[in-house]
Amino acid sequence: MRRNYAMRKLERRHRKPAELLLVPMIDIFTVLVTFLLMTAVFSRTVILELKLPSQSADSVPLPPGLRLEVLLRQNMVQVADSNSGPLKTFPRKDRSQPYDLAGLAAFLQEVKAKYPDMTDATLLLEKDIPYDSLVQVMDAMRLVEQRQGTQLVQAELFPNVSIGDAPEIDAPGARP
Repeated sequence: MRRNYAMRKLERRHRKPAELLLVPMIDIFTVLVTFLLMTAVFSRTVILELKLPSQSADSVPLPPGLRLEVLLRQNMVQVADSNSGPLKTFPRKDRSQPYDLAGLAAFLQEVKAKYPDMTDATLLLEKDIPYDSLVQVMDAMRLVEQRQGTQLVQAELFPNVSIGDAPEIDAPGARP
């Protein structure tokens, strides 16, 4: 018995350190990644296609008639013709109140009724307009929901929206 104890003690001294087995760990991570990918919720991203004005000097002259502009300011939304000036203004009582998007959509429906072939509009933004407000006004310019019977149907207003900077109110020649 004494000899067995001595042999075991000698074997313990010369024993190599235990090796780390990576294969089971890789298997666990593979299963974990697969599980996480299968249970992940992928959010739906909506992309709006904007048709921006070209920078070339060879621009095609616009046909005579209305050139629709919607000016988005901190305190109002204004619909204007770039040739003749403001058409209608939708004031905002204070910054905590939302913009009058229903009134804007109703007026744009009237404009669309008078100019049914027109699809272009320009959205001019004042500085520091929240992105959410920009998207809401663009949606009001592009589409309107109408009730036909029991269904809501989306009708196209001005789908080709260009974006630019609104002229400053205090600038000479700027429209208020």
